[in-house]
Amino acid sequence: MLKRFFVALIVLISGITFAQEGTSSPYSFYGIGELKFKGTVENRSMGGISVFTDSIHLNIQNPASVARLGLVNYTVGGSHRVTRLKNTSESEQSTATSLGYIAIGVPMGKFGASFGLIPFTSVGYDVQLDDANGTEIYQGTGGLNKAFLTLAYQITPELSAGVDANYNFGNIENTAVAFLDDVQFGSREFNKSDLLGFSFNFGLAYHRMITEELELMASATYTPETNFKSNNVRERATVVMSPGSNELIAIDSEMEEVPNTDFTFPSQYTLGVGVGKPKKWFVGAEYTDQKTSNFNNRTFEITNVTFTDATKVRLGGFYIPDYKSFTSYFKRMVYRAGFRFEETGISVDGTKINEFGISFGVGLPVGRLFSNVNVGFEFGRRGTTDFNLIQENFFNTYISLSLNDRWFQKRYYD
Repeated sequence: MLKRFFVALIVLISGITFAQEGTSSPYSFYGIGELKFKGTVENRSMGGISVFTDSIHLNIQNPASVARLGLVNYTVGGSHRVTRLKNTSESEQSTATSLGYIAIGVPMGKFGASFGLIPFTSVGYDVQLDDANGTEIYQGTGGLNKAFLTLAYQITPELSAGVDANYNFGNIENTAVAFLDDVQFGSREFNKSDLLGFSFNFGLAYHRMITEELELMASATYTPETNFKSNNVRERATVVMSPGSNELIAIDSEMEEVPNTDFTFPSQYTLGVGVGKPKKWFVGAEYTDQKTSNFNNRTFEITNVTFTDATKVRLGGFYIPDYKSFTSYFKRMVYRAGFRFEETGISVDGTKINEFGISFGVGLPVGRLFSNVNVGFEFGRRGTTDFNLIQENFFNTYISLSLNDRWFQKRYYD
């Protein structure tokens, strides 16, 4: 199993620096891009909740959960997104496919550890605006990735604590082109930022049987403010459109000195609680608050946008008809569903950009040691068409492998 996992790892990692452009949202222009969901397909299929933990799935949202692992877990996941963008007068469709995460979790007695790689933010937009004065084109690509190392400790049989250490790295490119009807040539401004920074995420996880059949789970995570360094480059050019194509030709260009900047990525905390019957069903809820009102942009000012505190509310759970069934495969499947509502923290011309999603999925048992293939789906909406803003209606498909193995097991025969 380990060989098969690393073959898949090598194949997928060749595309991860990946699939940074796992979005086609014009709202990814703001800040350092669209924040990617930090969690597995199992979590995402339950509305994104992270409060549930067990011994056979790796939870990469709450570092404390790693202490509960009973087996070595290898997990990898990806997604495909179909988005229809529209305003009051027109609409178009786009697609994006990206790698979601690669991670390994290792139990070590009362300790647990994990490490892996996930996308952190994503930038990907291509917008053209036409009016009586001319044409403006805005394009953006790139994003940040996160390499993480987690260590957790089982303080008591009910309580565990953990910490993630993260190295965040990547680059973002923004291009703005303008052609005026009464001017022969156009202008282009290109901005590139190479970003890096370290961050930490602290977590607590608590679980306890409150009756003979019901188990209570609670969780808390906190991410302090993170200081990122941004090495910035700007180029201004006079351009002309090549006849018969949409290719831009630069007539002259000039590099402009732009100071490197430090900016602070805001802190956030998440609180969760849930109840369920072990190996049968679970229902949980979470609340997240992120201080994005303290956020500042990388290199240039945006006059029509303000940042407010972002909040998220998530509800979800799962149901297993009979995990020990020998007669029905469908009874051993895990059925998941959830809902989320988010205030993204972006306000354009005084209008808040909100997002919601409804998700569902299944866990398909494979092989031995409780390994599984997980498939999830989500449909939802971000933004609004009011005030000629852009509304995104999206449908996401997720798939992951969660493979379990035993290490350091004494063999009595070869």
